[in-house]
Amino acid sequence: MNVLELFLLVLLAVAGLMAWSFRAQYRAVGERHARELADQRLQREAEVRAQVQRTAALFDRMVEGVIVVDPTGRIRLANRAAGDLFGFTPPATGRTMLEATRHHEVAALVTRLDTEPEVLSHELRLDGVSATRYLQINALALRAADGARDGAILVFHDLTRLRQLEAVRQEFVANVSHELRTPLSLIKSAAETLMDGGKNDPAVASRFLEIIDKHANRLTLLIDDLLLLARLDSDRVELHLEPVPLRASVQDVLDDFAIVARARGVRLDNSVPTGLAAKADPERLRQVLANLVDNAIKYGRAEGHVVVNGRSLDGGRVELILRDDGPGIPAEAKARIFERFYRVDKARSREQGGTGLGLAIVKNVIQAHGGEVRVESSPGAGAEFFITLPAG
Repeated sequence: MNVLELFLLVLLAVAGLMAWSFRAQYRAVGERHARELADQRLQREAEVRAQVQRTAALFDRMVEGVIVVDPTGRIRLANRAAGDLFGFTPPATGRTMLEATRHHEVAALVTRLDTEPEVLSHELRLDGVSATRYLQINALALRAADGARDGAILVFHDLTRLRQLEAVRQEFVANVSHELRTPLSLIKSAAETLMDGGKNDPAVASRFLEIIDKHANRLTLLIDDLLLLARLDSDRVELHLEPVPLRASVQDVLDDFAIVARARGVRLDNSVPTGLAAKADPERLRQVLANLVDNAIKYGRAEGHVVVNGRSLDGGRVELILRDDGPGIPAEAKARIFERFYRVDKARSREQGGTGLGLAIVKNVIQAHGGEVRVESSPGAGAEFFITLPAG
């Protein structure tokens, strides 16, 4: 073998080694690339699963009820809120809208979407066993890429609370109008009598001026109470909190009503333990106690007995209990006794001259202190009002 042949053999060997090395390197790169691709695929799958879980959790926690149906009108998806509204267990997959909701009007909406692209702000009333609910429904027909019908989505918004608030507002406006109209009519009648010649008779003039003064004061009290409630509603009442000795505070109020109580033969007793104190605004607490004592005297039993007691509770709280031995409060009235202008005996309440806002003020003032107020009563067995406040 000559030198040239040897040289060629060496070159061939080197080339083979280089080719083997390159193939090994390419194979390693390919394997690494494949591993990277597999890792990326697994990561994307995990991200997709996490996103699906987040979307499902969000869908299930929506306040609005949502139902998605397929082209045949059967449910694909339904969230928890929809199940709560109509009384079925989600997802209810495969059931018709009528089977799930048991409401023909809702099923008819799905049928309407065969010919209409959407149905907006449709209101629905649900009459349940214990309560009536009001819903607003927005529905949208779904279309596939080729324009074919692909089912529908319905969103249910519960309007019940709004309807209740609207009813309360209307009742409040009607009550305020009535409460203002009555004294204004009496004031106007008295003024007309004076202008028609009554002013020339001193006895007549004096009597009608007393009527004007009495009902002007009634209007002032009503307006003051309304303004206080408005400030309480908007958290614009500033409370000056300090330790208030409850026995002394109760005694001051009972002393103020002593003459009124004697006129009805009502005995007032202060049984609040010495040393019991609450963290409260003294003036606002006095207002609360005055409203409760005034009501107990007015609407309790003539020749009756009103007693105020108190005690410490667990958790740094104290409680005042005002008890009378009057006719009591009917069961159906207890749930509404703290509503504005609500009266158990309307005729007697107006005869007594109250504004109808006293117990509403009691509730709002106590709640502004972070406390609670409740009533326990049975017809013919008197009433007990419980006030809970932070200890002082």
